[in-house]
Amino acid sequence: MLVFFAPVNSSRAVMSRFGALRLLLAVQCLAMAAAANAGAADDPTEVPASPGARPRVGLVLSGGGARGAAHVGVLKVLEQLHVPVDAIAGTSMGAVVGGLYASGLSARDIEKILTSLNWQAAFRDRPPREDLTLRRKQEDENFLVAFPLGLRGHKVVLPKGLIEGQSLSQLLRRLTLPVARITNFDDLPTRFRAVATDLESGEGVVLASGDLTSAMRASMSAPGIFAPVERQGRLLVDGGISDNIPVDVARAMGVDMVIVVDVGSPLAQRSKLTDVTAISNQMLAILLRRNGEEQLATLKPTDILIEPPLGDASSFDFGAVARYIGVGEAAGRAAAEQLAPLAVSDAQMQHYEQRREAMRLPPPVIHFVQADGGSDAYSQSLDQLFRDMAGKPLDPDAVARRVTALYGLGGLDTLDYRVVGRDDYYGLALDARPSSMGPNYLRFGLSLQDDFEGHATYDAAVRFVMSDITRNAGEWVTDLQAGTTSLVSTEFFLPLAEFSGWFVMPHVSDEARELDWFNGQSLEAEYRVHTFQYGTDFGYQISNWGEMRVGAERQQGHYVLEIGDANDPDLPEQSFKPFDLVNYFARFTYDRLDDINFPHSGQQATLEWSANRDATGLGQYSNQVTMSYLGAYSFGRDTFSFSASGGATLESNFTDLNLLFPLGGFLNLSGLRADSLLGADYGIARLMFYRQIGRGGPGYFDVPTYLGASLEAGNVWQSRSAASFGNTQKDASVFLGMDTLLGPLYLAMGFDEHGNQAFYLFLGRTF
Repeated sequence: MLVFFAPVNSSRAVMSRFGALRLLLAVQCLAMAAAANAGAADDPTEVPASPGARPRVGLVLSGGGARGAAHVGVLKVLEQLHVPVDAIAGTSMGAVVGGLYASGLSARDIEKILTSLNWQAAFRDRPPREDLTLRRKQEDENFLVAFPLGLRGHKVVLPKGLIEGQSLSQLLRRLTLPVARITNFDDLPTRFRAVATDLESGEGVVLASGDLTSAMRASMSAPGIFAPVERQGRLLVDGGISDNIPVDVARAMGVDMVIVVDVGSPLAQRSKLTDVTAISNQMLAILLRRNGEEQLATLKPTDILIEPPLGDASSFDFGAVARYIGVGEAAGRAAAEQLAPLAVSDAQMQHYEQRREAMRLPPPVIHFVQADGGSDAYSQSLDQLFRDMAGKPLDPDAVARRVTALYGLGGLDTLDYRVVGRDDYYGLALDARPSSMGPNYLRFGLSLQDDFEGHATYDAAVRFVMSDITRNAGEWVTDLQAGTTSLVSTEFFLPLAEFSGWFVMPHVSDEARELDWFNGQSLEAEYRVHTFQYGTDFGYQISNWGEMRVGAERQQGHYVLEIGDANDPDLPEQSFKPFDLVNYFARFTYDRLDDINFPHSGQQATLEWSANRDATGLGQYSNQVTMSYLGAYSFGRDTFSFSASGGATLESNFTDLNLLFPLGGFLNLSGLRADSLLGADYGIARLMFYRQIGRGGPGYFDVPTYLGASLEAGNVWQSRSAASFGNTQKDASVFLGMDTLLGPLYLAMGFDEHGNQAFYLFLGRTF
């Protein structure tokens, strides 16, 4: 365990401090006794029931997934009717809404949070792409973000849940930070209990103390969807399994009556059980209904039951939370007559709200930083990232950035923090849990392309990653690809020091790919190019957005003519000779795009110089410069992007097919066949527009869906002197795009100023 302490002035100061503390505690105990004798009558929301006095109100919030947003609507009505809540018991989504309200947030605050939240991002474990390390960003360009698998020996390891909950935990952590000092839930602005289920025993667990964020997170851990939460030696999952409507938990808090809000899903008729979503909802409803009915049977005539008429609304449709809140608000208003006797005066309600708000305090000064048990393997990393926070006020933004820096490297299931300590002496406890699937992983890639004219390419790839092979988070990565392009490659990514940015990367690969030779738009020949290459790169990663890299590699290979006449004089002479080149390069990369498939904001750029030298001693050479840029800007659902790329052969006394720049294909002069133009120099610029027309979820397209168009201008030239804007090709395209779990899906049509047309179907990544 690592612990860092801020300096203390002297032992005399410590003794004086504890003496003052003892005196303060004694005075506080006397004051509490006097208040108890007086009945604490100044706060109408905390007095025991007596004839004519307002009863103590317990609010029970059931589980129900996205349907639980209706709880917020009911809370809004309670505030509008001046009905204070003395205690809250919640399960699953009810625990999240209830926990946020118990932390001192108002119903309108919670409404703003839920309706403005990017739920897709909240349920995504990885940080936003712009926060990932550059290496992870580059990996995502060729491999699917979804479906990573772990490897242990010869055994494939599946994740504990589809969602680990890292992003959601960090969101809840920030929202409840003003009450992070409070570990007894009776001391929160509103008393609170969360209900979870012990995965090992199946018993219900009432969470009444400890860390508020992990309590809410545990209560909503639906098995198979969210990974379980380990808390105080127990493995906890969704409380709805054991107690979905925790009336008994609320009564145990000493309330006089309960207001129950039940948002559980009703059982659907057989005619509606027609798809996987409906069947999953039905299974969940049956499970939750069983224990819920038992709890509802205990309600007394003085209790109030509110059942928002959500109908068959999905528990998974978080895109409809605004509508669900409205349904909850309408249900609360329908119960206004029953709620009216519980109302207090304007002054009393104002006092209630002020007291709750006053308990939300600014972040404390952090006097020490420590690693929780189980985080020893990451103590050095935590040391480097967080030690300088001791002695300073807690900056949640700075903590979030550093959490992302370490979590974004991969290899962790969760990386969390919490405030520990008391009496104005607080610390930051860090919890880093290694991946349950690691340390070895499989990632997959897929690329399917068809131009509807008989030319199709199919590629599938798998990446095997052995992480943490050195103490500085080194990686051994092996790629296998089959299809139109066959590839076997391996590399060692070796950071010279953790978080220093410097690295060295030896690599070797063997590749066989297709290369087409066109006469205009007519295919004249098709080659299979075999290349064996090996080399070493050396570079420096600049934060998580940039990289400078230099390297040297040797390329040896040959061409095999698969389609065409070897005696055709129009075929290039080089295609019948083996090649043996040494390549030296220097490259700068900048990447702050928010998404690699359909970017909405950010920029990406590369600039590279390469020198190719013939290794056979013939004195042949070629020097080239290439650049690319992409910038995206969004306005609501509309996105404009501009991109440009170009390459120039500065000087050369030979030309190899491998060194020619290709153009043609979707977004690369969309009216022409893919790679139908080859030249020693090239340039292209694109202006794209796309509008998001679907965001996923019931009632929408199944995946984020876009309609778009592009305008393109570019060409290839055999010499720089021939290059001019006047002889560029002018092309355009229209497309339908979907951001699927298997990568981007495009259905597109391209055309140019000469009447050429082309059609495209893409799925997955292009390697």
